[in-house]
Amino acid sequence: MTEAALDARTNLLGLTRPELEAFVASLGSKPFRARQLMSWLYKRGEGSFESMSDLARDFRAQLALHAEVKVPEIVSAHSSSDGTRKWLLRADASQAFETVFIPETDRGTLCISSQVGCVLDCSFCSTAQQGFNRNLTAAEIVGQVWLANRELGFEPGGQRRITNVVLMGMGEPLANFRNVVPAIRVLMDDFGFDISRRRVTLSTSGLVPQIYKLAEEVNCALAVSLHAPDDALRDELVPINRKHPIAELLEACWHYLDEQNGRSVTFEYVMLDGVNDHLEHARQLVRLLKGKPAKLNLIPFNPFPGTTYRRSPMPVITRFRDELIQRGVLATIRRTRGDDIDAACGQLAGKVNDRTRVRLGSKFFGVAVQ
Repeated sequence: MTEAALDARTNLLGLTRPELEAFVASLGSKPFRARQLMSWLYKRGEGSFESMSDLARDFRAQLALHAEVKVPEIVSAHSSSDGTRKWLLRADASQAFETVFIPETDRGTLCISSQVGCVLDCSFCSTAQQGFNRNLTAAEIVGQVWLANRELGFEPGGQRRITNVVLMGMGEPLANFRNVVPAIRVLMDDFGFDISRRRVTLSTSGLVPQIYKLAEEVNCALAVSLHAPDDALRDELVPINRKHPIAELLEACWHYLDEQNGRSVTFEYVMLDGVNDHLEHARQLVRLLKGKPAKLNLIPFNPFPGTTYRRSPMPVITRFRDELIQRGVLATIRRTRGDDIDAACGQLAGKVNDRTRVRLGSKFFGVAVQ
């Protein structure tokens, strides 16, 4: 087979069921073959067409000619003392991105990336300081889950190691809309990974038009990076707020829940010493969220080289949480995991050598939405 022919093969990972049915039809086979393929790919974790024994031999031969199951290449792997695992994955010759698995007693959460780097430039996030290169494809997004399953010793019919998937890794998922949405569909498809909609979470910094669009496309859990209770402070911490201020963002969130019959939105709030951790900030949050289907996830800041921010002391974080709860807003404190291997929230940096980064202020505040 020529190199050109190999390059032309279709990566089956990331194809939604209708897309896979169309691909199978192009090979002259019936739609049920697509369901068989998805079962082999996602229920059994099989990447070799020859091993897919209930597929007709001539169909397997066609697949070998025209298709492939290609996952990102592992550049390096690290294990934390607390059981967290992190993989640096190759995007191309010079770019890499990261995926993190966080084991807990009642769940196993895989944090996946949607972009190589990030363009949104949040001041407290290590990923944002690395610049931006490109969007990940749907195959690269789904491939992270497929690869992590393999690395974690997935066995067909065995107990799931990965029970939850969160798009909270490198990048802004809604800035890569056209690849993220089909990837989520594969994650939740009965013939795909078959993960409950409440166990697939998309985290956004607040691309309001895309939140409205998401409400029309998929039904997954929504998390929003809030980090401040007023526009002046959020403009500084999360610059996309200059385009879509808090009131506009919250309206989009409530619309999403109405359309998708969701339970609540999780608002992420990184705790920065002396910046956003005063009790008055907590009271402002209460005025924003009390009586709404919302919960706050307070995240101890995870330092990275070159940052001027410091983590709020734990007594301050605890007092902040208690103030919220006493005033009627559900709040929890996220346990920091994997910080000894730079796998904690906000620490993912990957390897972004070619930075096509545009700072906020240009068209769409530097965000190229696709």
